[in-house]
Amino acid sequence: QVQLVESGGGLVQPGGSLRLSCVASGSIFSIYAMGWYRQAPGKQRELVAIITSTMTTTYVDSVKGRFTISRDNAKNTVYLQMNSLKPEDTAVYYCNAAYTMNYWGQGTQVTVSS
Repeated sequence: QVQLVESGGGLVQPGGSLRLSCVASGSIFSIYAMGWYRQAPGKQRELVAIITSTMTTTYVDSVKGRFTISRDNAKNTVYLQMNSLKPEDTAVYYCNAAYTMNYWGQGTQVTVSS
């Protein structure tokens, strides 16, 4: 069993930055692939970025060059640094841990608006 707690969301102006954090507990963090997903109102949840146990990263095309996913296994934490934010990045962002099962956090709201 894995518990995930996200933080760092908020309201930011277009072009601004935010850093999301997700702290995991309850299992061996380093073995999990960790991901960030988002869900905007009226849309399906979509993958934003993934970082594997071997530090391989993958991004959805719409965030490449703007977002960076990283992890600190000593702190059981995964981060999502979001730069050059756009209104279309507005969504609830969810942390995911995947190994033999999938685990989800409760989500954190990111709103990009002037």
